[in-house]
Amino acid sequence: MDERGSPLKGGWTRDPERGRWQGDRAGEVGERNQARETPYMNTGILAEQVRLLDPGSAIEQENCLQELLQQYVLASLSRARFFSLAAFHGGTCLRILHGAGRFSEDLDFLLRVPLRGPQSPSDAEFDWRPYLQRIRDDLLRDDIHVEVQSHDSNSAVKKAWIKAGGTGHPLGGNLPFPRREAKKIRIKLEVDANPPAGSILETRYITFPITVPITVQNLESGFAGKSHALLCRPYTKGRDWYDFLWYLGKGIVPLLPFLSNAIQQQGPWAGQGIDVTPEWYVSAMRARIEEIDWVTARADVSRFVVLREQRSIEQWGPHLFLQFLERMVAR
Repeated sequence: MDERGSPLKGGWTRDPERGRWQGDRAGEVGERNQARETPYMNTGILAEQVRLLDPGSAIEQENCLQELLQQYVLASLSRARFFSLAAFHGGTCLRILHGAGRFSEDLDFLLRVPLRGPQSPSDAEFDWRPYLQRIRDDLLRDDIHVEVQSHDSNSAVKKAWIKAGGTGHPLGGNLPFPRREAKKIRIKLEVDANPPAGSILETRYITFPITVPITVQNLESGFAGKSHALLCRPYTKGRDWYDFLWYLGKGIVPLLPFLSNAIQQQGPWAGQGIDVTPEWYVSAMRARIEEIDWVTARADVSRFVVLREQRSIEQWGPHLFLQFLERMVAR
């Protein structure tokens, strides 16, 4: 481990006699061993939590199960000191930490100090494996069986996957809606090891399955990152547009210096030195709204919102989004 708690290549070893991941610092080993002695809860609470969320359909129930497992993963990452080197962001962050209305699939993170930068060791390499081991151990203590897998690549985005449940390992009994035991829940984890500069971070807390701190982007930084996706993503993703309305409904404005750095780094304007002013932002976003396939956007987001919100999704189109954009300009 480096001084920021980053799992660098060679920074973790496996103790074959104890069967534990050993950090380079005694304090981390002690924390890890203590975590194995303190289970979160018993397995019945997973189903109980789903019932408290009161899903209105089998699809909503599946989304609730996925969200609860996402919180298990976040709690485990927090206990493993992951947030000493990374920050949580994206749609799932909005849902879990800020109460946004839509469900989300993936857990997205960015490194607080890029691995390719002036403050990074030349041989730095992010490795998901010690964290995946911690997640698997923590969930197994509550009889939640998961499969974990990391993907080694030269890409700046480092990916891992978690699969929970399956035949012989049901995800809780007595659920509101029938559920096939063989069905698995998949959670993808992504960390951007070379994020744009300029993001502002803060600490927030989750209380399920235990109370732990989570380092996150602040809302202005998150809106800037979401705006970059909206302007630069080569395909239509309705969930991004749902978040766009959510940010504007909360009176949030994007952090333009962070957006400028992101646009300079990746997308159709990369390397052009674009000065992202409020006027440029509104013009670019207006053009994007007018070219979006709103049928595709509505179809993408529909399964991630509760039944009572379905009618509002039917109203999506250029007029609605341009009106919200103009409200931001008027502030």
